[in-house]
Amino acid sequence: MNIQHTPHPPMMMLIMVVMTLAFSTPALCQQPMGAPEDHTNAERARQQEMSSREYQLRNFGTAPRAPLDKRQKEALMAQTQEDFTRILTLHNEIARALASKGALDYHFISDAAGEIKKRSTRLQGTLALQPSTEVPGKKQEEFDDTQIRSGLIKLCGQIKSFVTNPIIETPNTVDAKELTRAREDLERVVQLSGQLKKDAGRLSKSKE
Repeated sequence: MNIQHTPHPPMMMLIMVVMTLAFSTPALCQQPMGAPEDHTNAERARQQEMSSREYQLRNFGTAPRAPLDKRQKEALMAQTQEDFTRILTLHNEIARALASKGALDYHFISDAAGEIKKRSTRLQGTLALQPSTEVPGKKQEEFDDTQIRSGLIKLCGQIKSFVTNPIIETPNTVDAKELTRAREDLERVVQLSGQLKKDAGRLSKSKE
């Protein structure tokens, strides 16, 4: 159940690819079929466009702002890598807790779920993976003492689905469907971890 974290290509490549998809997919859908493109010039233009978009991580869907300088970009890359790695670490710690025969430590579960929510929410922003629309009438279920394990298993499953998505696992993958799935998986991680933090915290207090 543990996820082995193997080194990915530079995180900026992941960010650039996701941002490229996020910005370009609607335009691609509207482009008519035409004469073959000059691929040399197209590749150069694509690289220039991606370089420009890497500066727009904080501006997706908002009015243009001043571009990030080199230090800000490096800090953002480091933060994104840290968030990603920490989520995997917490996933594996929760998986080990579920595999043990002892009772769950609700205080640990609440803290771990809370950190996963914080870091997943931040990834939604840095990778431009915020949900495009809200699902009407969908309410996150609550977990009592008998359901908390199933909730944690669901959370681990959603994290695994997100990190093994081709968009994430192989950052040069360009697939609009997988981008949508990654966005949905990450939103479910945010929602589930938030509910588990709340419910585990309540259960922890009830045991005191």
